[in-house]
Amino acid sequence: MERCIFCEIAAGRLPATKVYEDEFVVAFFDRAPVAEYHTLVIPKQHATDIFDVNDDNVRALASAIRTICRTYRSALGIDNLQIVCSNGADAQQDVFHLHFHIVPRTRLDGQDILWKPDHSIAERFGELLSRLEKAQETR
Repeated sequence: MERCIFCEIAAGRLPATKVYEDEFVVAFFDRAPVAEYHTLVIPKQHATDIFDVNDDNVRALASAIRTICRTYRSALGIDNLQIVCSNGADAQQDVFHLHFHIVPRTRLDGQDILWKPDHSIAERFGELLSRLEKAQETR
């Protein structure tokens, strides 16, 4: 494996402005923030993406994200947050160590994620569900 910048931060070998840390998780300000308090939350144990992380670390990540969000709300009055996690290069993951972005949002901040809905997919929900059920049966 190539050197992982997030593993280096988690191990304390690279500097980061940490806002939260426990046995399983570390959270720090993003070095390329799109908003004040833009925070990255990572498992200390390397996991490439959501498919690679163990259940204990998923629970720890979820708990840490909630704790940080609540802190931002109670201490700073930040009520609007976006929590984003990309998995895989085609999903725009750029650092291949699982991470979640907590991004405070304000109206008209120019950071909108613009999705292009494909309404024809909704017409095929039955087919999609059937394929999912069949795939689960064969496992």
